[in-house]
Amino acid sequence: QPFSLLRYVLFVCNWQTDYYYEYTECDSTGSRWRVAIPHNPGACTGLPEPVRGTECTFSCEAGEFLEMSAQECTPCAAGSYSLGSGIRFDQWDSMPVGFSSLATSLDVKSTGYVFPCSSTWVPQGNYLESNRDECTVSLIYAVHLKKQGSVSFEYQYLDNNLLFEFFVSFKYSFVNLKSGTNILYWRTGGVLMRSKGVKPVLLKNVQIEGVAYTSECFPCKLGTFSRVPGSTACDSCARDTYAGHGASSCTPSEGSAVCKDRPPCSRKDYFQIHTACDQEGKTHVIYKWIEPKICLEGVTGAESLPPNGEREPCPPCNPGFYNNDTATCSPCPPGTYSDGMKPCDRCPAGTEPTLGYEYKWWNILPANMKTSCFNVGNSKCDGMNGWEVAGDHIQSGAGSSDNDYLILNIHVPGFKLPTSMSSHSGTEFGRITFEFETVCVADCEFYFMMVRYTTVVDSWERAKARQTYTHVMTQNASVSYTWAFQRTNQPSDVRRYVNDVVRIYSITVSNAADGVASSCRACALSTQPSSSTCVPCPPGHYIDARTSQCIECPRNTHLVPHATPGLDACQPCGPASKSDKDHSLCYSDCHFTHTEGNATLTYDFSLLGSVGSLMNGPSFTSKGTKYFHHFKIGLCGGMLAVCTDNVTDLSITDSQREKGEGINAVKTFICQSTIIPATGRGFHTALASQSINLADTLLGVTVNSTLDGIRVSPELYPQTTKKVPDVNFYYRSLEPTSSCESGRSAVVTLRCNPERSTKGELTVPSQCPAGTCDGCTFHFLWESSGACPTCTERDYHQIEGACKGGQQDLLYVWTDPKLCMGGLTLPEKKTLPCEGMEFWVRLGAGMGAFTAVLLVSLTCYFWKKNKRLEYKYSRLVISANKECEMPGADSCAVMEGENEGDMEDEIVYTKPSLLGKLKAIASKVSHIIVFYQSHFDESLYKL
Repeated sequence: QPFSLLRYVLFVCNWQTDYYYEYTECDSTGSRWRVAIPHNPGACTGLPEPVRGTECTFSCEAGEFLEMSAQECTPCAAGSYSLGSGIRFDQWDSMPVGFSSLATSLDVKSTGYVFPCSSTWVPQGNYLESNRDECTVSLIYAVHLKKQGSVSFEYQYLDNNLLFEFFVSFKYSFVNLKSGTNILYWRTGGVLMRSKGVKPVLLKNVQIEGVAYTSECFPCKLGTFSRVPGSTACDSCARDTYAGHGASSCTPSEGSAVCKDRPPCSRKDYFQIHTACDQEGKTHVIYKWIEPKICLEGVTGAESLPPNGEREPCPPCNPGFYNNDTATCSPCPPGTYSDGMKPCDRCPAGTEPTLGYEYKWWNILPANMKTSCFNVGNSKCDGMNGWEVAGDHIQSGAGSSDNDYLILNIHVPGFKLPTSMSSHSGTEFGRITFEFETVCVADCEFYFMMVRYTTVVDSWERAKARQTYTHVMTQNASVSYTWAFQRTNQPSDVRRYVNDVVRIYSITVSNAADGVASSCRACALSTQPSSSTCVPCPPGHYIDARTSQCIECPRNTHLVPHATPGLDACQPCGPASKSDKDHSLCYSDCHFTHTEGNATLTYDFSLLGSVGSLMNGPSFTSKGTKYFHHFKIGLCGGMLAVCTDNVTDLSITDSQREKGEGINAVKTFICQSTIIPATGRGFHTALASQSINLADTLLGVTVNSTLDGIRVSPELYPQTTKKVPDVNFYYRSLEPTSSCESGRSAVVTLRCNPERSTKGELTVPSQCPAGTCDGCTFHFLWESSGACPTCTERDYHQIEGACKGGQQDLLYVWTDPKLCMGGLTLPEKKTLPCEGMEFWVRLGAGMGAFTAVLLVSLTCYFWKKNKRLEYKYSRLVISANKECEMPGADSCAVMEGENEGDMEDEIVYTKPSLLGKLKAIASKVSHIIVFYQSHFDESLYKL
């Protein structure tokens, strides 16, 4: 049978095409070996033998790379660069080597269905774009550092629906990295709680420092060049020039394969600005073309630049500044104040300057503010002003495209409380207030952020009428507040919405450490005679306007921040609440008393615990992602609830987070956070984000259904019994939101339920599963046996036992149902002597015998008396017959012809009964008496 012989020919390996060099791990002596690693094992032969490599501490300088064949540092060629001990990723035409994207499928435990995820991070040329759905997608990069290093990157992320998490395998800060192997993750996971989609995270310019060496140089990206060898960075090309990858110089733009018609200039191609004040104190409006100018003038339908406006007087200086006959406004010196129109003046004795910023005139941008334009997808607007001053307001600029972020920033180095309040322990260090409006026809969005912590404080979509917003700063730290405006999030080369703008009319920051003063406020003076030095008041003290001395607030009142000096600064606490020792807040001491009629109910809510927790849900997004609303309630005892954020606040430890020490933590009476379980999401732990303050002030505790304009809706929680009334805790948050101009409010209803444990159960209305029906007023029901009043004598009754052996038990039992807790205990069982049935039997027999004897005695008595009456009657008859003739009596003798014997035979003898005898005697006596009386009267008549 024929066969063929297949011969394998192995060629000699060629460096770079068939193999590459790599170092082994360092040994205990700090040495390593250089080894050759084939690209395709077995494809060639003759690999170089391992040789001793450079020392483990060896590294090249910036601008050089380690040439592995000679193991020497070599300068980078023109058109490339090197960081020495660092690596940089700034070109994202494709996913760089070493990066990988991993998607985690959504495992919905409630349905048992697994939603497959195929989302990835997508290279977009200048940046990487994350997923736009609910899948959890991780961008992973592993790097081995020979020394301590760092990682830095630029990103765009302005969507609270998208959870952007960055961490390292050692769980250290994302900036600093330890030596050794570090696995870096950039992880996103969208949670669509509303109908609109999420915005992606855009990532670019990832740079890692701390690697021992780089074995190659990085080519310059498009539009940049490096002219000389050994460059550490690439420079941008000048205008009207271009450069390709790895260019050593830029080439002038001489032409293009395709020419586009330049459109006629229109209103979208220019913008207006106000000039700075000149030496004469004048300003005017000028118009400029948006750069680069691509429109064409002088053609049909084209618009020209409007003429410059007339010169007008400059607006006055902002409060706290003065104009010293110059074109600029200068801040007032320390210890002085001005309203912006008058020279600075010193504060009178007994007062101190009220520090802060108050910007309401916009001729130039204040020194502590800056503006910029940002778009991670392109660099067209880099260097452009994002905002322009306009006299009585400042407004968003033109930008280079409709999806640019137009940014305005103000930096506050810290906060300084007034001297008289410097020792107070309140939670407010300062506040920022601004007045704004948005004019939009597209889906514009306006953000207000604290940039240092990458926290979106609030945002507004589409057109909004002129309104005021206030944010309270609860921690004394350096912070930068930022306003960002985006006309639309859809990128486009055509400008459609240039007329969509946001205007800010005023910005006020109180208690700024480096602020100026527009007025003075009263302060407390030293007790030393003739002293005019301001001194701090102890906590809970107000300033007496007459004596300028510190006086403690009355009992159960709290000191109101920003109040005018005087007793009115101490506001009374609400019903059934008391103030803490510093008079900084009012709280419930867990005790409550209610009197109705003659009954007094006393409650002790300490059994419920100081802080209650409710995990409401679960709720599910359109893709089945499970999430919860987690509520925490600081009910009584002065303890506050803490809600944390472990997504964007990774720089603190778990113990610090539990204490509420994180900058994104919320510490108040009632707070809420959104919890996303780790199961099915690929996260290490459950995610807590979007912590908000629902209530920071206790208004009072009462059984009434209304308090301070807040109403309890009985239909939300139908009451099954009215024997014990519900107790309502009323709260309010004084910080307004975009949807709640007067702030949020909350009502916690405590209901006595003996079937619940003392800790009880928190619930929200079934009609409002999110805890609120209107987004501003939250309702909670806390059913617990610990919410029952304390037991008193009215809550039990006495039961008498049977008398046995001359002893009787007295028992005490609770009235059913038992609607009390604690208080009095049931009295002990009592045993008392008693008389049994034998006594009553003997007593009855004795009484019967006595009655019989009495009847016999009475019978004998009446019988004898009857005999006496018969005797007297017979005597009376005899005496009457002697004196006068008496009528003849009927004969009772035997008549003639009658047989006496026969008469005797007709006599029937009967033995009368005792009752019959008594009746006969009584009848006979009555007849005798009647007869006697009649004859006696007749005799008297005859006489």
